[in-house]
Amino acid sequence: MNVRDARLYAPATERNRQPILEVLLQVLPPAGTILEVASGTGEHAVFLAPRLNPRQWLPSEQDPQLRASIAAWRTQQPSDNLYPPLELDVHQSVWPIEKEASSQLTNSFDFETSPLRAIVNINMIHISPWSACLGLMAGAGRLLPKDGILYLYGPFKQGGKHTAQSNAAFDEALRTQNPEWGVRDLEEVIAAAAAQNLIFLNTYQMPANNLSVVFQSQ
Repeated sequence: MNVRDARLYAPATERNRQPILEVLLQVLPPAGTILEVASGTGEHAVFLAPRLNPRQWLPSEQDPQLRASIAAWRTQQPSDNLYPPLELDVHQSVWPIEKEASSQLTNSFDFETSPLRAIVNINMIHISPWSACLGLMAGAGRLLPKDGILYLYGPFKQGGKHTAQSNAAFDEALRTQNPEWGVRDLEEVIAAAAAQNLIFLNTYQMPANNLSVVFQSQ
């Protein structure tokens, strides 16, 4: 398989990448490294990284097939501020970037030059167990500096209720695939963040009844 063959495609990316970029330009710090947790196919990474310069973009993914896709997209659409994908499982009590001697980061990344300032997570917490959301919050709580930003994108219930019939149908489909998956309640996500000293800042209405949700580290 050549590099080009490894690229995977997620149709929703082309619909939401520009609106996501517009919010990120408002909420991200002006410099530093942005860690993207659960980068999926890599299509968001190659679109967002060059448009968010001078920030550095560090994609990550647990699934090896998706990491291969990220690497292939990066080869096809290189950007000098886009790093190779990092293997990362949010359930880990210590993430690889917390290990000073991490072999994954040798000769490719330097936190001293461009320290971590934000974490971006697009369409993960509803397509994973609730424990993944808790792991994400715990990692963000450990890693983000004061005033660091955590950005989430996806569908959310509010007040325990779906905000659109399409989200209710999506939730049902997710739970049919895996009973541990499902559209999360925004208030529960905010509470999980607060437990890690991540304070809720704002939500932004997004396409297809999704939200951007922004937190700040205290």
